[in-house]
Amino acid sequence: MKRRTVILLSTGAALAVLGVLLALALRYYEVTTVYVEGNVHYSNEEVMDMVMTGRLGHNSLFLALKYKDKGVDNIPFVQTMDVDILSPDTIRITVYEKALAGYIEYLGRYMYFDKDGIIVETSDQRTAGIPQVTGLHFGYVVMYEKLPVDNPEIFENILDITQLLNKYQIQADKIYFDKSMHKTLYFGKARISLGSNDNIGEKIMRLKAILPELDGKKGLLRMDNYSEEMQNITFEVDAE
Repeated sequence: MKRRTVILLSTGAALAVLGVLLALALRYYEVTTVYVEGNVHYSNEEVMDMVMTGRLGHNSLFLALKYKDKGVDNIPFVQTMDVDILSPDTIRITVYEKALAGYIEYLGRYMYFDKDGIIVETSDQRTAGIPQVTGLHFGYVVMYEKLPVDNPEIFENILDITQLLNKYQIQADKIYFDKSMHKTLYFGKARISLGSNDNIGEKIMRLKAILPELDGKKGLLRMDNYSEEMQNITFEVDAE
């Protein structure tokens, strides 16, 4: 009888010790600092909400085990996320977003495509920083397949213009391509006719300086023939 009592007391003591150790571990490994890198489409808080889920979502030890050699995927616009434990109370979440060149509107949805023209994401909401591309002609859209346009070379043109816009930190609302692949950019009520790809780098660099002057204006800025030698730019105000 006495032996059984000793065993019960020992077991109870062990459970108590384990409980104390667990409480200390939970407190010691509680995340108080989070660094988020690489995110554009989602805020830091949104990224944290996606990763730090569940009752132990703020415990670095649990997160280290949960995401060991495993990224976070199946999130719209995100290729993957990696979670690194920097210290017991600090983690770093690195976001690797899908490389999007633009989007089209199709059947009430926004269809986002990459540099090769492959539809990689669909949403019922616009995403800031990704321009709408118009002037493309296609009969259907299939997820994870290339847009069936008449001239596939247009995607190289789209990539060229979006890379230049990103380089000079310019966000266009819309990019229109005509049948000759001449480009027109839309910024609010202002339109910028860029023409062909000739001297496109110089055009975009000059546009960066001009854009503040177009704020609130309605009309067409012609840069079709702009070059270092011929710097003729005109603005045609739209008739009311």
